[in-house]
Amino acid sequence: MGDIENALELIKRGADEIFSEEELITRLKRGKPLRVKAGFDPTAPDLHLGHTVLINKLRHFQELGHHILFLIGDFTGLIGDPSGRNVTRKPLTPDEIKDNAKTYEDQVFKILDREKTEVCFNSSWCEDLGAAGMISLAAKSTVARMLERDDFKKRYASNQPISIHEFLYPLMQGYDSVAMEADVELGGTDQIFNLLMGRELQKDAGQEPQIVLTMPLLEGLDGVQKMSKSYGNYIGIDEPPGEIFGKLMSVSDDLMWRYFELLSFRPTNEIEGLKQSVNDGMNPRDIKIQLAEEIVARFHDEKAANNARDEFANRFRHGQLPEEIPEVSVESNDGEAALVHVLKQAGLTSSTSEAIRMIKQGAVKIDNEKVSDKDLKLQSGDSNIIQVGKRKVAKVTIK
Repeated sequence: MGDIENALELIKRGADEIFSEEELITRLKRGKPLRVKAGFDPTAPDLHLGHTVLINKLRHFQELGHHILFLIGDFTGLIGDPSGRNVTRKPLTPDEIKDNAKTYEDQVFKILDREKTEVCFNSSWCEDLGAAGMISLAAKSTVARMLERDDFKKRYASNQPISIHEFLYPLMQGYDSVAMEADVELGGTDQIFNLLMGRELQKDAGQEPQIVLTMPLLEGLDGVQKMSKSYGNYIGIDEPPGEIFGKLMSVSDDLMWRYFELLSFRPTNEIEGLKQSVNDGMNPRDIKIQLAEEIVARFHDEKAANNARDEFANRFRHGQLPEEIPEVSVESNDGEAALVHVLKQAGLTSSTSEAIRMIKQGAVKIDNEKVSDKDLKLQSGDSNIIQVGKRKVAKVTIK
């Protein structure tokens, strides 16, 4: 039983919920490798750290000897996952899906063991369904059941349109679990409806229903909204080492621990030791450097991590910026904010006219780069270190 307890500890690390833990323990006791599935629709060309929360959990299962099914939703991507959306997703073309899927395949093996991972494409079974199969699948649920979904319910109540094809998405995701005979499916907390649909369809197909494990959505650099390219608060795993390192160093001290829990491969007791070091007076910045080094090394290599650390030290710690940088939030207008107004609202200048003058003088820097465009606009979700002259500096997040 000790081995199962140790396995459960690793599986539950950072997890939100398991449906159900008793079922999981029962299957672990059988001693057979579980078929563990996580699906990703290739809706953007690159993965970011938010995606890797699920992939890291796949790695945990892989370390425990289970069979990993990395599903690329090249068919469901044509529908578009409505989870957490208040509008219908813009459909992607088959060519866009194909290109994005290729990058996902390349990037995922920076975390998973290529030799022990089965990459699947759901077009291989979804396309075979045909019209008759799709109608049969659609008969497995009802409109009333679909409207139990929180996002559909909100859109319906506010008279926001819901396209019929969006109702197909949770059914198709559930059908993936039937086709793959999944024992466990991982997903974000916004995916619960879809994940449970897999259990229902597996029961209907005479299969043992999958265990569902949900992981929290990782907050982006702003510390508020989930990490997303559309919010501009993401860290792409294919970004240059210095970009990844600098962005991680910009997260708040509180958010740092969230990143440690969901992104780091350090043992839990080691992370608790780092927390205690901060409580004992250690500068959180020094702990954050360790996190940034680990993440850069994972997606590049140790040498790149060391170079990124040294570059960061040269740019930001050798007298160019103060040790303690105040954090300020500035409201955007329709998703963007003019830099001159940001400088005033952040208290970095006394007026917009002074802001214009300082920009013209070359006295304004964003992330240590001089700004010369007085008409520059920052986007909602941007989080940058802005410096005016030698004494005024703040980390400014656009909300």
